[in-house]
Amino acid sequence: MSRMGKVVLLHRSDSIYEDEPDVKYDFPRSYLKTMTRAIGDWVLYYEPVKAGARGYFAVAKVERVIPKPGQDGRYLALIEKGSFLPFDEDVPRLIDGRPLEASLADENGFPKKGGAQQLAVRDISEGDFARIVDLGLPAQLEEIEAQRYSLHPAEMDDAQTPFQRPVVERLTRRPYRDVAFRRKVREAYGYRCAISGLLLRNGGGRPEVQAAHIRPVEEGGSDSVRNGLALSGTLHWMFDRGLISIDPEEHRILVSHNKVPSEVVQRLIQPSQRLTLPDDQKNWPHPENLRWHRENRFGQSSFGAP
Repeated sequence: MSRMGKVVLLHRSDSIYEDEPDVKYDFPRSYLKTMTRAIGDWVLYYEPVKAGARGYFAVAKVERVIPKPGQDGRYLALIEKGSFLPFDEDVPRLIDGRPLEASLADENGFPKKGGAQQLAVRDISEGDFARIVDLGLPAQLEEIEAQRYSLHPAEMDDAQTPFQRPVVERLTRRPYRDVAFRRKVREAYGYRCAISGLLLRNGGGRPEVQAAHIRPVEEGGSDSVRNGLALSGTLHWMFDRGLISIDPEEHRILVSHNKVPSEVVQRLIQPSQRLTLPDDQKNWPHPENLRWHRENRFGQSSFGAP
């Protein structure tokens, strides 16, 4: 039986292949052996230089590899549901002019020319993987978020070493993932509610907007920003109950009018009746996620006090 091993996957948002980072990765037969080793293990997503500035931007776990239907010589790595997680901060390709992957560095620690860095699928050591995840998803992310808007942030005792959870344990903890998801979704929408269009902050400056999963994780949804909406508390509740939904093609806000009073619609939903979208199109809701919500949630509950 082949050993498992972590790999780096090159991905560009304008890919001509069937790449959806939280669902599947399309690759040719030449990478089959390397990708097969990654089954049951974690991968890093990396944006190549010609595609943009992100560098390392997400992590996920490979569930299995299958031949791509109808295309000889190509394969799909299927991502384990609920494993994909975008980095809180994109990790640069180089730090102090040196690559973060040992295999990409020469004997002096500087980038090699060509070769390994051009591979769409490449092995990465456990140590390099952990270092990159630590940079993109800090161990203290929950504490960082908890104190983000505090007027009196707690001071760390220099003599105390904070508890460091192993990287994989951190990546699978639901409370940690919820914080990471919330930070990325609210940031993508500029802390503005996507349905009311309002940007509200409390007296301490904390944004009064939440991050809603379009397709719940327990129903096969992911923690991708494309499976999220920034919503006020009441609209989040209404969305989860299926009292409102979003048209997948035109981003029109759909309302279950026989269940939601008209005065509620007038007060909570922006006059355009269309979703306020992130500035960056790669963060727009995925049509399949919106379609799932419309088909499986919309119109299935009655209105009541949240």
